Amino acid sequence: MGEAVMTTRRQADGALVVDVRGSLDAATVGALRETLIGTVQRERPVTLIVDLTYVTFMDSQGIGTLVSGYNVAREVGTRFVLRNPSEFVHRQLRVTGLTEMFGLPPEPSPTQTYTP
Repeated sequence: MGEAVMTTRRQADGALVVDVRGSLDAATVGALRETLIGTVQRERPVTLIVDLTYVTFMDSQGIGTLVSGYNVAREVGTRFVLRNPSEFVHRQLRVTGLTEMFGLPPEPSPTQTYTP
């Protein structure tokens, strides 16, 4: 089981950004779920960005948590954006058929810098 660190910040344009670092698995998805759903319900931002640049591992529970966050955001009219998914995360979303739902290209951008 891995570790994950999540921080939330507001961008100049008002969007809320949840920066996630580490692994999204059984040990860490509870905290991410609370952060995503709590932020959407409390703040009701126009846009919630989940930055996945430094996510090194994600299992089915991590995927399920992102889908839950997306669904709750959609229910209240918040735009839910995944930003900079690592190559591993992008592959997981592609294999599960979720890239389109999250508005991601079918393949990672060749100019994207991924950090394992």
